[in-house]
Amino acid sequence: MTLYGGIEAGGTKFVCAVGSGPGDIQAEARFPTTQPAETIQRAIDFFQTQIAERGTLAAIGIASFGPLDPHPNSPTFGHITTTPKPGWANADLVGPIRQAFNVPIGFDTDVNGAALSEGKWGAAQGLDTFLYFTIGTGIGGGAMVNGRLLHGLLHPEMGHITLPHDWEQDPFPGKCPYHGDCFEGMAAGPAIEARWQTKGQDLPPDHFAWELEAHYIALAMRSFICTLSPQRIILGGGVMEQPQLFPQVRHKTLSALNGYVQSPAILDNIDTYIVPPGLGNQAGVLGAFALGMQAHK
Repeated sequence: MTLYGGIEAGGTKFVCAVGSGPGDIQAEARFPTTQPAETIQRAIDFFQTQIAERGTLAAIGIASFGPLDPHPNSPTFGHITTTPKPGWANADLVGPIRQAFNVPIGFDTDVNGAALSEGKWGAAQGLDTFLYFTIGTGIGGGAMVNGRLLHGLLHPEMGHITLPHDWEQDPFPGKCPYHGDCFEGMAAGPAIEARWQTKGQDLPPDHFAWELEAHYIALAMRSFICTLSPQRIILGGGVMEQPQLFPQVRHKTLSALNGYVQSPAILDNIDTYIVPPGLGNQAGVLGAFALGMQAHK
């Protein structure tokens, strides 16, 4: 069996794994994201141990926090770029991995990787145009458009769109260090905690926080439905683990669209249009596998 290495490189932790897909994760390690040299070396040590035990890896995929440079012909390919995470701006993530193992390396954002895995094994199987969002410590979106991951200049930054902000209803100024009250600044986990002085996981299900959260997510979904026309939207991340959120987001998205998009997929089947990840919390590391497989091909 062909084995792949996968790195889900998060701003808080790295998850490294070896395997071939959802039913075959043969080894996994998790460790905190500290400084680049230390963190990358821990990933290298993990794969060296696994290669000694299991044999050669066909490729390694890296699904990473960003912003990053995903273009193979760029001089800064494989680098994290303008992240506010201390020590990681302009860090070379791919270079040391490639030097250590000399195998094909797939590299993209964590959300693009998750979108790839959801299309291959999860909630977007059979579709060629769909979106994957993670709503947690930050907000990011990955897009598959006509069967290809969307890049362009760099990659989508869907968490940083501007949303309508009713300052009377919600005087919170936003938490994003770059844009204040953008989507991420209003609806990511740190924004919930800053607004209510309590972590979201500690707020009761009937708290107004969740109605407000669903409101902002729905406004964002309206924008992306109107611009990219996805066949399905997948919402992952820790914030979306609140079971009361999905019904509210679906209802408010329909209200925000106000009948403009005349598609049965939305009008008659909203419960199967806005959905949780089919791969659960494994979407990220399986996305790294999928990026490795893509690079191997």
